[in-house]
Amino acid sequence: MFERSLTPVWLLITGLLVCSQVMADTRLLRFPHLHEQLIVFSYGGDLWTVSDQGGTASRLTSHPGKELFPHFSPDGRYVAFTGQYGGDEQVYLIPAEGGEPVQLTWYPATGPLPARWGYDNQVYGWTPDGERVLFRSQRDAWGSSTATLFTVSRDGGLPERLPVPVSGAGTFTDDGSKLFYSPLFRDFRTWKRYQGGWAQSLWLFDLEAGDARQITDHTRTDRDPMWIDGQGYFVSDRDGKLNIYRVDPDSLEVTQLTHHSDWDVRWASASVDGRIIYELDGRLRIFNTRDNSDRAVDIRVPDDGVNRRERTVAVADQVTGARLSPTGKRVLFSARGNLFNAPVDEGVTRAITHRSTAHDREMDWSPDGQSVVFVSDISGEEELYIAR
Repeated sequence: MFERSLTPVWLLITGLLVCSQVMADTRLLRFPHLHEQLIVFSYGGDLWTVSDQGGTASRLTSHPGKELFPHFSPDGRYVAFTGQYGGDEQVYLIPAEGGEPVQLTWYPATGPLPARWGYDNQVYGWTPDGERVLFRSQRDAWGSSTATLFTVSRDGGLPERLPVPVSGAGTFTDDGSKLFYSPLFRDFRTWKRYQGGWAQSLWLFDLEAGDARQITDHTRTDRDPMWIDGQGYFVSDRDGKLNIYRVDPDSLEVTQLTHHSDWDVRWASASVDGRIIYELDGRLRIFNTRDNSDRAVDIRVPDDGVNRRERTVAVADQVTGARLSPTGKRVLFSARGNLFNAPVDEGVTRAITHRSTAHDREMDWSPDGQSVVFVSDISGEEELYIAR
């Protein structure tokens, strides 16, 4: 009788746990943009859309290459993005309700680039009239630091270079006469609270007059420029964490708008109605500049989990380091986060570490060749280990 009375309760608790896991919000949502009631973002290298109230997302793209940096057109009919469909990164256009992407740029992209350099042909938005897509390209540049901004018609054709000499992120003012931008690009570097010569400041460039004036000036980073109703908005770590700020272009007065202390605000972008959507701790949030409200958006991405399935991967073309043994007969190398001991001539290759839960790297032999020392983050922190 006692056991029988507990059975419905146990089933209810089990059901609630299963339901909560199924409906749990998804993390690692990146590069979001917002138009009216619809959000577009990148997850797992594909583009997804979802209501600005949250819920279950719908897949917009599915190519094995990455689709990144989506931006709605001002009228919400299209999404411009950076796609890897042809082996490199180009600017594409797709209807917001889904369909076949149309390629807008064709000049060979530079890359693949080191992770800290980001991507070539990175989409940053649109001209205010919705006729042209704004993107950053390394064409005609001798390196990532000398790339600049271009626009290309949504109907295709040759891109046009903007008159700024070099540029990182940028956006147009409301009437399209000026460009609110950063001359430096280090958006993918991991230098938190950096105060050196690559700390970004934001400038306002008059496209007709051809001159620029500095709008923000701080020893730390000011990035992700946005323009709403005649005011500049941006993200800065001047208080220790990346948060959203506003700057008046006339008085240069800066006001902090969000006060997150645990996680950094990442990849903030502005909608035409004055809202800012951003990533925080892998989730998305919306800050409304009209009333200063800030709320989380709970999103579930119904991914099929194919990329999480265990599989065997050939790593011969993914070697990241090598060390010759003291005898010169074996070589130690790392690939995809694992370490291998291979013969110089013929013989058997041995896996020293064989796991998908750690990044094992920076290895070397002991003087007698009997042990290997390496760095691993298996514990959650990077530490030294020895394998014999």
